[in-house]
Amino acid sequence: MMENKFNIAVLIDGDNAQPKIIKEILEEVSKYGKATIRRIYGDWTSQQMNSWKAIINQHSISPIQKFAYTTGKNSTDSSMIIDAMDILHGKNIEGFCIVSSDSDYTGLAKRIREEGLYVMGIGEKKTPEAFVKSCEVFTYTENLKNDEEEEEEETITKKSKTKPTKKVTPEKVWISKDDWKTIHKAFDISTNEDDVAFISTLGLNIRKIDPSFDPRSYGFKNLTKLFQNIDKFEVIKKEIGGSIQPLLKIK
Repeated sequence: MMENKFNIAVLIDGDNAQPKIIKEILEEVSKYGKATIRRIYGDWTSQQMNSWKAIINQHSISPIQKFAYTTGKNSTDSSMIIDAMDILHGKNIEGFCIVSSDSDYTGLAKRIREEGLYVMGIGEKKTPEAFVKSCEVFTYTENLKNDEEEEEEETITKKSKTKPTKKVTPEKVWISKDDWKTIHKAFDISTNEDDVAFISTLGLNIRKIDPSFDPRSYGFKNLTKLFQNIDKFEVIKKEIGGSIQPLLKIK
């Protein structure tokens, strides 16, 4: 994971992103670096962009006007790509975050990586795999739940008088076949001579294999909590250099 000294350009496809979770999107970016450039692209004369107008100033996002000259043709894609190239050659940033579910940004993500810069993506689960795999990290918006949605779910639960959800037991954590392959591959290349892996190292290798792997997809905030609930693995806490480091081994 990148340190906060890294400057990231956040480029948002206004036609293809969700304004209601912009706060969560920026918080996700902050895990990897500092969002020094924040731009959103779209036709601001269209009603479709109205939902963005009330929040862009709150989050210091610069609106970039792009007119749709042809019916049914989205001009945002090419405008974002051209702008990204200008930013890239400006040498003022170390990474990009592309917020979109559009496969048209696959080439842009690849081009950024070729220049040796960090690139992450944020979009819906419908995002084509080609775009997802072109990023070093790809976060699905479905895993970015805002506080209002959580409060609404809690209210619904209270009104329905349902019992609180029980804590997931290790046997009940179901990992998809593809994610199992990813975990095992990453574990194999992360282990030391004692067949133990630092979870931090494991996480980096998992992302190299699958940029979209996210413990939040299984209801856990981080990898440590996920592996604590998988019966096959054992999490060991070890003090190294004055700090506690979680390690993982197979039972």
